[in-house]
Amino acid sequence: MKPKESIDTIHLAALRVFSQYGFKKTTLDDIAAELGMTKGNLYLYSKNKRDLYENTVRSAMLRWQTRVGEAIAAETDARSRFSVMCRKAVDYLSEDDDLRRLLIRDPDIFPMFPENDPYADINGASVGMIRQILEQGMAEKTFREIDMETVPEIIFSVYKMIIIRMYILTGDPSLQKRFDQTIELITQGLFVQSA
Repeated sequence: MKPKESIDTIHLAALRVFSQYGFKKTTLDDIAAELGMTKGNLYLYSKNKRDLYENTVRSAMLRWQTRVGEAIAAETDARSRFSVMCRKAVDYLSEDDDLRRLLIRDPDIFPMFPENDPYADINGASVGMIRQILEQGMAEKTFREIDMETVPEIIFSVYKMIIIRMYILTGDPSLQKRFDQTIELITQGLFVQSA
């Protein structure tokens, strides 16, 4: 490998290594070896292991968010956009083994409580995606009027809980059914609609 590599190449290699060994056990030598470069060359791209780790996780989360955003953009109506957002956001982790393994090793990457969120800006943008779809749905009269200060955060919290249950705490395949039921509950409600 050339001494100068793209930062994306470095982050992908670092993600592979961090996902195998975790932050504590991974060394910069391990990552440099994965890239075929020296540790000295790796310092051209990051200050230290913590800096590389945080930027690697940030890069992985942005790829995840971008993939979901692209899927949402391909839809036009709010109902389809909401459904696609829910599915793609969860399905992505079944495709990205390295990010999924890293989340299992370090669940603090995706904490339940926003005040402890090291990636609050990225997760805030995800809440913004939800907010835009809800606003569109209300404008289309597809969704009922809701409190836009709290509901997007509630939906994102439910999503985080699902991710934690499906991918971090357990790999139980029956959780897919629970996910489907959760989405149905969010979109259809609990009460029978009166005519």
